[in-house]
Amino acid sequence: MNLDDAKHALRIPDVWAHLNLPGDCRKNPCHSPFYERTSKPSFSVFNDGRAFNDLRTGQRGSVIDFLMLATGLSRQAACQKVMELAGGGKWDATAPTRRPAPAPQARKKPELPPMDNGTESEMRQLAELRSLDFRAVFLARSLDLLRFANLRGHRAWIVTDGDGFNAQARRLDGKPWEHLDGAKSFTLPGCWAGFPLGAAQAENYPAVMLCEGGPDFLAAFHFIVRADRLADVCPVAMLGANQRIHEAALPMLAGKRVTIYAHADDAGKRGAERWFAQLHGIGATVEKFDFTGLRKADGSPVKDLNDCTQIHPDDAAELEDFLP
Repeated sequence: MNLDDAKHALRIPDVWAHLNLPGDCRKNPCHSPFYERTSKPSFSVFNDGRAFNDLRTGQRGSVIDFLMLATGLSRQAACQKVMELAGGGKWDATAPTRRPAPAPQARKKPELPPMDNGTESEMRQLAELRSLDFRAVFLARSLDLLRFANLRGHRAWIVTDGDGFNAQARRLDGKPWEHLDGAKSFTLPGCWAGFPLGAAQAENYPAVMLCEGGPDFLAAFHFIVRADRLADVCPVAMLGANQRIHEAALPMLAGKRVTIYAHADDAGKRGAERWFAQLHGIGATVEKFDFTGLRKADGSPVKDLNDCTQIHPDDAAELEDFLP
């Protein structure tokens, strides 16, 4: 038995019971076993007991991450303990697993500008600018998928993969960048533009919302929060319809249930077809959502996922079950 087999065999409820942790993880959501109880449960165990998410702290991960939180063990020691509890014996850290490395470590990381967490006021400004639930912005920020920075004399919000390989910036005031001849976003120099944001996090989720661009990435969080689907749906974003999903990220999406929300233009449609073929080729179950016919509250046509946050009341029923 290798480590992947052990992670599949050993579930978080097994570790919870083995350590005699307080609370009942059979309830979803439940109270975290690591902190004093709050008035509202924020801890979820999902993917048949093999992953967890804590909305209160932003912590999430596999049974190994859970064991590290519960015991304070190092990752190597936690891997060894998971092997023992699963009956797999000693873990050989040099032995290959079935899944390739989850991040493009072979490529040098770009030298990104200094980024910060932003203030609550700035997060609320961004939520208002993009018509988003503030909880969605806060969640993306808590997962290090949203950052802020001072760029070219302006305050900017930046969507990133969290590991510093890919990042795209927009002005917080919503205006175009002067140096880009009217464009509102730009991928920071040196970034791996084809590496999808959220792909590394998707490993622990059965379902994925695959969207296009930063505003739609935050809109995916918006709809997941509103639908109370934090336990089983992960937002993933491609930063540009012309990009292919990088081969380093494809294994992270293999076997997932994916719905693609590409922009309702020719480039978006071509991107959706490209991503559909790539994902279908790795065993994912893939669907494409069609925005055709949907209207915003002002009567204008819906062009992307972010527009759906301003859906016309008469069309709202179309979004009742549109998550994967």
